[in-house]
Amino acid sequence: MKILVPVKRVIDPNVKVRLKSDGSGIDLANMKMSMNPFDEVAVEEAVRLRESNLATEVIAVTCGVSACQETLRHAMAIGADRAILVETDVQLEPLSVAKLLRAIVEREAPELVILGKQAIDDDANQTGQMLAGLLGSPQATFASKITIADGRAAVTREVDGGLETLECGLPVVITADLRLNEPRYPSLPNIMKAKKKPLETIAAGSLGADISPRHVPVKYAFPPKRSAGVRVADVAELVHKLKNDAKVI
Repeated sequence: MKILVPVKRVIDPNVKVRLKSDGSGIDLANMKMSMNPFDEVAVEEAVRLRESNLATEVIAVTCGVSACQETLRHAMAIGADRAILVETDVQLEPLSVAKLLRAIVEREAPELVILGKQAIDDDANQTGQMLAGLLGSPQATFASKITIADGRAAVTREVDGGLETLECGLPVVITADLRLNEPRYPSLPNIMKAKKKPLETIAAGSLGADISPRHVPVKYAFPPKRSAGVRVADVAELVHKLKNDAKVI
């Protein structure tokens, strides 16, 4: 079984985001970047499946600028066998990424595609579902447990009422929740080995996908700061403030 793991390069979750002075976008100058945490969970799960002899190859893929090679090297340090960079400087939307991934899936023909349920930069939670729709394949989202047996995938996911288990035939697209596993920390020997693993670069234009942006951001701004709370003496004063100051009742 071949596993394809799409990953995304995002601002490190431990770094405070800065906006450009004109509000036109995020200031990425000297900003630490890392792999999207949900995608890191997906890579770890794929590697565990290979280590359990349920998979023969794990391929990491990402779409973006050449600097994304660093993210792919990290995926290979975790245990991915090889990587593919779909290179483009276009600001990609979830649908555009799904179209590029569809081309890679058709090229590589994996039995399993597993990716993070969302990216921490836009929190869109759309790419996995769109990819499954474009491929016409089964999908299982928010996976907290994955079991592969007899050519089928049993995926446990959290729902409002508890846990739900879905069974899907392969090939299938699965999106990973953080509860799926705890990603390993790449050892120094594996980091060195990752530098020698094959990393293929493909021009996005050669895949024949329309990735032109459908939305144009007008302005970015932080939410307004909340004013400090006040203490009230009794319920009557609370009701008065809610009615006359906050005007919510």
